[in-house]
Amino acid sequence: MRPILSNSAVLLLVTTLLTSSGLYAGRRDIDSQRSVITIHVSRSGLFSAFGHNHEITTRVARGHIDYPENPSVELWVDARALRVVDSDVSAKERAEVQSTMEGPEVLDVHGFPEIHFRSTSVTQSGGNRWAVRGNLDLHGQSHPVVLEATEAGAWFLGTTILKLRDYGITPPTAAGGSVNVKDEIKLEFKVTAAQLSSFGTQPSAHSLESRGAGYSTLSGGQNGDRQRISGIIAYCCVPTYDAAKFEASPHFAQ
Repeated sequence: MRPILSNSAVLLLVTTLLTSSGLYAGRRDIDSQRSVITIHVSRSGLFSAFGHNHEITTRVARGHIDYPENPSVELWVDARALRVVDSDVSAKERAEVQSTMEGPEVLDVHGFPEIHFRSTSVTQSGGNRWAVRGNLDLHGQSHPVVLEATEAGAWFLGTTILKLRDYGITPPTAAGGSVNVKDEIKLEFKVTAAQLSSFGTQPSAHSLESRGAGYSTLSGGQNGDRQRISGIIAYCCVPTYDAAKFEASPHFAQ
């Protein structure tokens, strides 16, 4: 006879099976510790070769993803938390760029402290690629944008091009106007959902098997998954049973 598993082990096992089988679906909060937005700003003008391109980034403050049925996404970014991370300039120059970006002539982060995106439609454009249409609120104005998104495991990577003037921002200049910031900037999103539980990274099927669960893979579609999950729950929660007979049943098939 095998001992009954603890309640925490049962919860971890069932959560993993539900997630890997695709039975768990719906709205998930965005992981605000790992999801980030990056803005790429390029230079133009007569002496643009002597200027610097800029990279600005911060974490996504909050948001949610609905997936895979009726997919949608909504997220918020704290404009005051944006940071210039250029590596090819001095700390003094970086601080000057930061001050210009935050000031009233550009983002005006104190007047407009939040950047917000909400999708209006999500269509699959082939394989793991998606076209995410929605409205972006920036600098007190809202305009439709299209994010070209790619699903990469647990991550969604998206890019879009914006024009600063569309949002009432005049691209700043330097060196008497001979070095300008381009009107077009590139936004990149790297977003993932928060974990389902507090157990941290979910274990692989192999690690579950090594813990004595004896369960290697899910197969046979969702109906088969439900049967196997039912069998696993019974296996975990029944105090005594015939191990050889149970593991030979179709619900526990390898």
